[in-house]
Amino acid sequence: MLDGIDFEPVFFAPFVSSVMTVEPSWVDHNGQLHGAYYSLLFDRAVEEAVFLVGLGPHRIESRPASFFTTEAHQRFLRELRAGQEVRVTLRLINYDDKRMHLFQELHHAREGWTAATCEQIAQHVESGARRVVPFPDEVLERLALMKAAHGALPIPDGLGRPINMPIRLI
Repeated sequence: MLDGIDFEPVFFAPFVSSVMTVEPSWVDHNGQLHGAYYSLLFDRAVEEAVFLVGLGPHRIESRPASFFTTEAHQRFLRELRAGQEVRVTLRLINYDDKRMHLFQELHHAREGWTAATCEQIAQHVESGARRVVPFPDEVLERLALMKAAHGALPIPDGLGRPINMPIRLI
């Protein structure tokens, strides 16, 4: 049992989120999902995945700590439109005593194609003081199990990809 969670999680490789629907109010003037809502979908998937390691909103009352994204890189590969159902796959690439390195892919739930990716670093932060603190031991144990499961997968396309636009000399 982990802090009142009465189950031992199974870490599928990769983690697959629940189905989410692109809401009509999330669509921009071009008829496609607005960029900010890609982040919302990725964030919702992270909350589902970190629940398994003992982190997330359900823990705030008993453990005044959370995690904050400190760096993220999103790639937009294909348009999403209102009403489309999506799922996010998430992989724990690496972690240390205070940080997680995550890679996510946003997929059309029925057809499977990838609409976007998000690579991010999140830090474990004490809520009141807003300072970075180590993960509790039981969270580190679960992160180790998750990384072992996800580490068996091939390296995802786009992992560590820098943002770059070639400079043209005139």
